Amino acid sequence: MNKSLRFMAVPTLALGALALSGSPAMAADQSYQSTLGQLNGSAGAGTITVDVTGNQAHVVLKVSGMPATFMDAPYPHVQHIHGGKQGTCPDPSADKDGDKVISTTEGDPFYGPIQTTLSTSGDTSPAAGLDLKVGGQGAAYTVDRTFELNAETMASLKAGTAVVVVHGLDPATLSAAGQAAKSDLAPTLPLAATSPALCGTLKAGQMKMPAGGAETGVTAETGTDTGALAIGGGLALIALAGGAYVVRRRSAGSAA
Repeated sequence: MNKSLRFMAVPTLALGALALSGSPAMAADQSYQSTLGQLNGSAGAGTITVDVTGNQAHVVLKVSGMPATFMDAPYPHVQHIHGGKQGTCPDPSADKDGDKVISTTEGDPFYGPIQTTLSTSGDTSPAAGLDLKVGGQGAAYTVDRTFELNAETMASLKAGTAVVVVHGLDPATLSAAGQAAKSDLAPTLPLAATSPALCGTLKAGQMKMPAGGAETGVTAETGTDTGALAIGGGLALIALAGGAYVVRRRSAGSAA
């Protein structure tokens, strides 16, 4: 009888250990979000979610209220994840030349260079940063795609310095000097075409549940998963061990 009870306790302990060892895996993947604020008198609005799984990123960027047309065609808005600097959006002090427009270059000390191009299709590298053909088109649009995340962007996300910038202003809203100026990035374009209109820092949010995980209705917040799961695993271990103890006590009582 004692041998049988010892045999039953082995899987009990193993189950508890599995519950504990599973904790780190639950915290492997991360979601980042931002609500984009307005720059340079923009009337637009936007939200973005970046779900990271391994080296893959699923990005959903929704933008509205942006300038609708440019040279009698849908306005091509380019947008990027910048990083490697302060991880913030520029304030009015960034306007160094006094034209009342914060250019992309003037904003660089705050949000840094392009690390990922949030194109609607194709290339997501910094080299595609000014490819108007794959920019968002018109006043409202959505970028919804999955792609491989480069190491620089991954590092900025983890460090909290990744900033999303949507470019493209209505020239009519700029100062006379701003309307007359050429783009600091592409001199064949007006300054309005490439200047930042929306900006937001990507912040770590809720942990993603692993694929195939049970739907529990419980949301796990950043920084709490490991401890909660460890406690849960410990309670499971205690409960299961207690079950084995009850069986043993009952068996001993029967024998008596």
